[in-house]
This record gives sequence, structure tokens and C-alpha cells, in this order.
Amino acid sequence: MLPFPDRLDTAVRRCGNPVMVGLDPRAEMLPAGILPSGGDADCDQQAAAYGTFCREVIDVVAPLVPAVKPQAAFFEELGPPGMAVLAETIRYAADKGLLVVLDGKRNDIGSTAAAYARGILGSQGQSPWGADAITVSPYLGEDSLTPFVEVATQRSAGVFVLVKTSNPGGGMFQDLVADGRPLYRHVAAYVERLAEETAGACGYGAVGAVVGATYPQQLAELRAEMPHAWFLVPGFGSQGGTAADVAAAFDRQGTGAIINNSRGIIFAHARSPYAQRFGAARWQEAVEAATREMIEQLRCETPAGRLDKGDEKDAI
Repeated sequence: MLPFPDRLDTAVRRCGNPVMVGLDPRAEMLPAGILPSGGDADCDQQAAAYGTFCREVIDVVAPLVPAVKPQAAFFEELGPPGMAVLAETIRYAADKGLLVVLDGKRNDIGSTAAAYARGILGSQGQSPWGADAITVSPYLGEDSLTPFVEVATQRSAGVFVLVKTSNPGGGMFQDLVADGRPLYRHVAAYVERLAEETAGACGYGAVGAVVGATYPQQLAELRAEMPHAWFLVPGFGSQGGTAADVAAAFDRQGTGAIINNSRGIIFAHARSPYAQRFGAARWQEAVEAATREMIEQLRCETPAGRLDKGDEKDAI
């Protein structure tokens, strides 16, 4: 199996776009008919509805985009039924040819971190969960990240480390200055070292960075400082990030970044202009239209427009 950074590079080039669809199912936002019991549904019924919804989203986006990102929290809150559906969703997405990044933001030290890594990382039967990559927090230090990096490199998987997150409160700690630099810059320097040490043929490493679309100036700054790190960029769409905001995340060839959009795609049927065009009854058509619109926006306003679908002649 190719190393994760090369598999991601191949998938982005094959699709001709860097769109990642976030799978964040929420009972109150599901299209009518997916959860017949509505507000009276128990955890089993909600989990079954989440499974149906995610499979039907995947059916739409699998031919269009390289990756999906299930958010573990929305499944975990339903207890065992939700966790079972999360596992089924990961397998279904993988069977459809999508790379799967589990958004779990895990973090611990020593044997506990190693257990998280072994349980989550590794597709094609290498781990129980079967994810291609995982998001992790760096704030317990080097010994909390090393187990994830070791398992990832052994299993051709990936790790995305939180560097500069998209939420408004992220700067509370990330922007604190130490030794003349904000904390996120210290994290970035460490992630870049790990990325360079694990670099594949594409030039990017198995260790990447989560950098939010809502901080475009810092995004540009970090791209310059982290030339070997894949960027996972949240915050596009519902959080306010635009194609212009994420342009600096890419290298000159249009690779190096994967741009996540969750609510803006999976619940497109509930917002303009898709609510008027499709409504809840045709919600999958709204998902497809929103995905194609995002692809076109990135193609027109970022270096991702230089990607040639199905053509890898310009690989790094």
C-alpha cells in the first residue's frame, strides 16, 4: 500500500479537486423521512437514521471527491448504537473508494495514545475502526504524538495535528506568545519536522496540520513554514470561510491541502438557494449541487484549478 500522503495526493489528482465532505449527522437537521419518529426517537432509531443518511450522502459524493471526515462526537453521543454506525459508515465510505479521516481529536500519552492509534489507524483490515487518518491534539507534548506517528507510518495511515483551529476561541491558547512566537507557530515547526521525516514521493508527509479557513493570514504564513505538511482546512462554508480564504493553503500545483465542508454540503437542502430548488424531498440533489459548487469555487479562486483530473504528470 502506498504511504498515506501519496494516497491522498493520488486521490486529489484523480478527482481533480481537494474537497472533503464532513459527515456530521444531527437529528434535528436530517431531511424529512430519514428519522420518522422525530424528536421522540431513541438512540437506536437515531443511529439507524444516521447510518441511512451518511450512506446516502456517500453515494452522492463518492464519484466527486477524494475524502470524507466523519465527526466521531455525533455518533458517540448515541452510545453503542452510534458507535456501531460509525464503524459501518467508515467501512461503507472505504468500499466506495473514499479516503476516511476520523475527526476524533484524540490525545493522551504512552500506552494510551498507542492504543488509540492501533485501534483507529489502518485501512484494509489493519485496525478495528479502519480509518485512513485521525485528527489529534498536540498539547500533551511529544510523547503524546509519537505513538500516532509510529502507527501511522507502519500502516500507511496519516495524522492531522491541530495547529491553528477555525473556532473563534482558538486563539485563547494557540496565540499565546512563548520565546517570541505564538504557540501555534511552535506546534507548526514540530509538525513540519515530523512531516519532512515521513515524506512520501509526493513531497508531503504522513503528519499533516489542521489549519482553519477562518484565519487566512495565518494560513498563508503556515503554508510557507510547513512545505511538507498536508493541510486539513476546516471552516469553509457554514463557519464563514471562502474559496479566496483558503487559496494560500495550496502549493503552486494546487495540491497540499484538503478543504472540509460539513453542514454546507450535507444539509444543503435547508439553505438558499438549494432549499428553493430542491427542498427536503430532493435533498441528495442538493448535496450534489452544493458539492459541485464548492468544487467550482475552488477551481476558479485557488491554485486547485491547476489540477488536471486523472492526470498525474505534474506530481511533485
